[in-house]
Amino acid sequence: MSKVRRATHAGSWYTDDGAELSSQLSGWLAPAKPIQSPARAIIAPHAGYSYCGACGGHAYKQIDPTHIKKIPHLEETKLPRIPICTLASSSFSNGLKFSPAVSGAVKAYRERNLFQFKNWNHMQTSTNLSHGVSLHLLFKDVRQMLNWRQGHFTIIPVLVGSLSVEKEELYGRIFANYLADPENLFVISSDFCHWGQRFHYTYHDQSCGQIWQSIEALDKMGMDIIESLNPAQFTDYLKQYHNTICGRYPIGVLLNAVHTITKNGNGHKMSFKFVKYAQSSQCKSMRDSSVSYASGALVIE
Repeated sequence: MSKVRRATHAGSWYTDDGAELSSQLSGWLAPAKPIQSPARAIIAPHAGYSYCGACGGHAYKQIDPTHIKKIPHLEETKLPRIPICTLASSSFSNGLKFSPAVSGAVKAYRERNLFQFKNWNHMQTSTNLSHGVSLHLLFKDVRQMLNWRQGHFTIIPVLVGSLSVEKEELYGRIFANYLADPENLFVISSDFCHWGQRFHYTYHDQSCGQIWQSIEALDKMGMDIIESLNPAQFTDYLKQYHNTICGRYPIGVLLNAVHTITKNGNGHKMSFKFVKYAQSSQCKSMRDSSVSYASGALVIE
């Protein structure tokens, strides 16, 4: 039985005990198989480990860390709602190395008002980002997860604002070259459907059966579109069903980056596949609520 997700402070969603965390991470990785590997990008959930850890392990299992040097981590901003992307303005060390940009070239885009730069602490407190990035960084812990030696890679936190379709295309073009580089691993942070009155979303297609079955059908419709790597279809899907995917803009940027690489005709073969899906609980009445989780990986050959 899945654990029912309740409203709580993000920091209480994972243990501070290193040994317990290590045991949990190992347990979630063990049953996962590298069936869509080596990943150049992953989509992974960002709720507390007790809710999505088992699902998230399937995404991280697709990673081969051998040649990875940089990890752009795309997370959607919560507050304030801004129409561009934000990068950390200064690097600092906290067990892992942080960098202000994918490369120095990105700073040039600041002059075109395409990126804003903020202090990392301000980014966390003003955007409610801390739980998402913290959880993903824990899930990539070099000692507990992928056996990387500390300092051998750089995390690049990217806050993705509420982007227009045109901006998603623009950022897709900007990030395409980095996505094509095998030394980069993109992590797209997103849960899927947030269903229930507390989320102000109660879509139910009764032809699918019970509410949880309708949610699954809705999510998998979107997942199929993501697997098709078609950004326009994903935009249309969101407009039609308004599915409450909390990483919709980072996913849109990823799809547009893939589209740019394909359009450039450089011979890359690309495939995206979801390897795990789960719900925090199975909703059966309007009093219930749930959050869906999906893990998937992009492979570029």
